[in-house]
Amino acid sequence: MPPRRWGSSGYRGIRERPNGWYSAEIRSGNVRLGLGSFRSTYKAARAYGAAAWHLERPQSQMNFWDVFTREQAQRVAPPPRLITDMDCADHARRQRRLLIAEEDE
Repeated sequence: MPPRRWGSSGYRGIRERPNGWYSAEIRSGNVRLGLGSFRSTYKAARAYGAAAWHLERPQSQMNFWDVFTREQAQRVAPPPRLITDMDCADHARRQRRLLIAEEDE
C-alpha cells in the first residue's frame, strides 16, 4: 500500500480554503468531526492532533507528538463540534426557510 499523502498544507487533516484560512477535520468511522477554521496551518494541525489524541489514534497519525495527556490535548484545542449528515440536512433546511422568509418580505 502506498504511503498516505499529507496534502498541500503539509499536515494531516488540514485543507486550505479559498479565503486563505485553513480548516481541520478528522473522521471517526462514518462521523466527521469539524474542528474549525484557523488562520494558520500550525493552529489547525494542533487542533487535529488534539482530536486524534482524544480518539485514541496511534502516534503515527498525529501531526505533533508532544501531546501525552488529556489535559494537554484540552489546552491545545477545545473539544471538536460534531458534524454529521443529519447536522448538514438541518443546516440546509434552515437555509431554505431563511431564503423563503426573505423572499416573502
